Amino acid sequence: MKKLLLFVFAAISYTTITWGADTIVTKTLTFSAMAEVYYSFDFAQPTTNTRPSFVYSHNRHNEVNLNLAYTKAHYQTSYIRANLALATGTYIAANYANEPGVLKNIYEANIGIKLTPRQNLWIDAGIMPSHLGFESANSLACSTLTRSIIADNSPYYESGVSLNYTSPKNKWYMALMLLNGWQQIQRTSGSSSISTGTQFTYTPSSSLTINYSTFAGNVYPDSIAELRVFHNLYALINLNSKTNIIAEIDYGNQQSSGYEPKWHSWMGAAIIASYRTSPRTTIAARAEYYQDKHSVIIAPLPGGFVDTRAYSANFDYALGPNVRWRTEAKMYHSTTPLYTTATGTASTTSYLATTSIAISF
Repeated sequence: MKKLLLFVFAAISYTTITWGADTIVTKTLTFSAMAEVYYSFDFAQPTTNTRPSFVYSHNRHNEVNLNLAYTKAHYQTSYIRANLALATGTYIAANYANEPGVLKNIYEANIGIKLTPRQNLWIDAGIMPSHLGFESANSLACSTLTRSIIADNSPYYESGVSLNYTSPKNKWYMALMLLNGWQQIQRTSGSSSISTGTQFTYTPSSSLTINYSTFAGNVYPDSIAELRVFHNLYALINLNSKTNIIAEIDYGNQQSSGYEPKWHSWMGAAIIASYRTSPRTTIAARAEYYQDKHSVIIAPLPGGFVDTRAYSANFDYALGPNVRWRTEAKMYHSTTPLYTTATGTASTTSYLATTSIAISF
């Protein structure tokens, strides 16, 4: 048992090599883990200690809590790959609230098969990270401590099957997905439709990556049948070894049911600049915009989510090779009073301070 725990928490790789008549098959089993503990103070001081409904990551106010912790096993051979990760934390509680039973704690569970011996063409199936957007649930993989509005209100994970291809020099990545829906493991009860997704990533050099992803499908029961179409475009620019810029824009349309069906749209954008000031320290700044005046994605709020901007500043300090202390100051400003205060009144502005310690193995 002690050896097993050491494997899980110390991320030790186990590799075997089998010689066949003409080939060498490498088998690798790797274990990894990460955890992030955070404290966030919302100066609006919501009485429920839960931040606004459109926030799904680091969403608890004035308490020390666990945002995300997971353990992961990855298996890889020349023709097969598989991932299994179990997770917990406030991120899981908020994003997996509608998943049934034990599925609430499945962070990742998928199997992939290589379809051709000479081309990097794979088919993967199961629960996978979302193909939409550049921000992931893992804070250590992101330039900022908290997630942007567009990240929190688009899928972090998806369930289905993906046919994907990577070109020989890794300049192109292309994928076609059949999905169970919009950030859901099981299809919506009463729905017989399958959603689709596409992804095209172009990396002409180590200094530039451009990605365009789409989603199309009905996310409601057949009786409602409101088609959702979503576009995600982002670019990652490495100006030099210390400076990076990420820019993203999202745009979506959804049919509204009724006697005269209409299309309702929403959109968001974000830009993040980060600079490594020393081997241990990094600073970052983010500006973002989001509007969803018809409440397609964001649940109805007083005055509607018509026009919201947010700005944040981030400071990271590496306490060790796999431990990072992060601090962020953030401000939201909306044209309508969205933020409930401790006195019960609503404000158009909200200020937030968050700090966290994250560790990975």
